[in-house]
Amino acid sequence: MASAPTATAAGADLRNYVLVTGAYWVETLVDGATRMLVLFYFYELGYSPFTIASLFVFYEIFGIVTNLVGGWLAARFGLRTTLFMGLATQVLALSMLGFAPQAWLVVPYVMASQALSGIAKDLTKMSSKSAVKLVVPAGDESALYRWVAVLTGSKNALKGVGFFLGGLMLTLVGFQTSMLILAATVLLALALAMKLMRGHLGSPDAGARFKQMFSNERAVNVLAAARIFLFASRDVWFVVGLPVYLETVLGWSFWQTGGFLAIWVIGYGIVQASAPGFVRRRGADAGAEPDGGTAAHLAFLLAVFPAAIAVGLTVDLDPTAVLVLGLIAFGVVFAMNSAVHSYLILAYSDNNRATMNVGFYYMANAGGRLVGTILSGLLYQWQGLTACLWASLAFVLAAAALSLLLPSRKASPSGAAPATGPAPG
Repeated sequence: MASAPTATAAGADLRNYVLVTGAYWVETLVDGATRMLVLFYFYELGYSPFTIASLFVFYEIFGIVTNLVGGWLAARFGLRTTLFMGLATQVLALSMLGFAPQAWLVVPYVMASQALSGIAKDLTKMSSKSAVKLVVPAGDESALYRWVAVLTGSKNALKGVGFFLGGLMLTLVGFQTSMLILAATVLLALALAMKLMRGHLGSPDAGARFKQMFSNERAVNVLAAARIFLFASRDVWFVVGLPVYLETVLGWSFWQTGGFLAIWVIGYGIVQASAPGFVRRRGADAGAEPDGGTAAHLAFLLAVFPAAIAVGLTVDLDPTAVLVLGLIAFGVVFAMNSAVHSYLILAYSDNNRATMNVGFYYMANAGGRLVGTILSGLLYQWQGLTACLWASLAFVLAAAALSLLLPSRKASPSGAAPATGPAPG
């Protein structure tokens, strides 16, 4: 049986966690800015919604691969290694766009750059999310839920700031100069992390095997499947359909669209960070941590909003009011549902499998975003925003149905012990 970590080791893990989280925040800010820069720049050049969506296809595909391989790399070599790999890859991806001749900025080249950005983002995210398990005392599920919610919420708030920053930078300094500024920012974060971080951030396991990435735990597999549909339900209308609708149908400027999306994502992040207290106060078992039933209830509630927005647009209600109010409601419930998922994947994992399970889970997350991104451009080009919203409803209902199969507090992932007891997994 492994001995308990010493105070010195715990202090080192906390120091490293602060560093990896800071690097993750920088990467998140840059990733959000890059997304808006690419979307708006190529829309200005006259690309169709489906073509713009295709620019991000490799970003999501390589995110799937990265989470699968990255979880194994983190288990084998430590989270420090995957963090540095992620930041270095992002510097390369941004430099490709910043230094390239203008003639190179065509779809295949940008897709290749976005593939590297997808790898970078998911290596960094996986490192930070897995590191939470190292600094929260074993069995303290309440603290685990709070830490995960704050990390996830702060990430999304910063991504919203990045959306705003991307639109601002495109207006003030242009596309390629913006990319070089962002690349320099990530390079600085990498240099500081390399100088200040000590150890591997966790205990590398030389015996970790790639085949172990594929979870044999039913709860983890069901949660990953639900995650695919949950994130497809958001991105199928939010990634391409919504911003293009705001600009082409409602006549919003790039500045207004970027600012609105930024405010929405920042609010979404704030709700995620406060999710623990809100969900506990309103749970059936007051004060208890969420379980599979919580995820299912939130998903069924979430299904109301894409349907309501689609109906509102179809019957010619004021589209601005319908979208703004509908997005606020959708964002609040989606944020709580996502925070519950992020808590459950760690609650279902013991320390030895946390990095692999998190990698597997975020592979599913990237798969959902990939499906949503492709369909967002395709459905919008085919039948407009309402088609995207009805697809969102179908995906939410699938996530809700799968969540009904997740264990409750009365049963562990394996069906033997409490899922949120002293030693999860």
